[in-house]
Amino acid sequence: MITFQPISEETIYIAQEIQNSNRAYNEMENGKSSRSIEELKTEFLDKQTESLFIKLEDTYIGIVDYLMRNPKDGYPWIGLFMIHYDYQEYSFGYQAYIALENLLVDHGLKEIRLGVLVNNRKAHSFWESVGFTYIKNSVTNEKNEVYVYEKSLN
Repeated sequence: MITFQPISEETIYIAQEIQNSNRAYNEMENGKSSRSIEELKTEFLDKQTESLFIKLEDTYIGIVDYLMRNPKDGYPWIGLFMIHYDYQEYSFGYQAYIALENLLVDHGLKEIRLGVLVNNRKAHSFWESVGFTYIKNSVTNEKNEVYVYEKSLN
């Protein structure tokens, strides 16, 4: 069973292990194969987003970071959804996304958006497979070009 647990100062090292297991993504996203604890503290302990571990029973298998309302467009956004490299290709990403969607619906959300790095073909396929639709050509965040996807939640 998939559950979620908040990332904390005491557990940030687990987030680092998950993040750094995805070296190719890190290089695509920020030009480095790994992220430091300090970088992750800034990203996951900022209180503007909800940063959660994805757990399968008692095992930490991923991270999700989302924003209930993006001040730029008023939509909720998934900022990061990552499964530990060792747990990819077992449908855990799909199971975790369905659990996340149920959580978001329980919070009253009607739709959700996310950005996918232009060159991240695996992510494009995943998000389309769970019902997201490409809505914008491309936009630029601080460092990267992304395609914006959106999904209406039931």
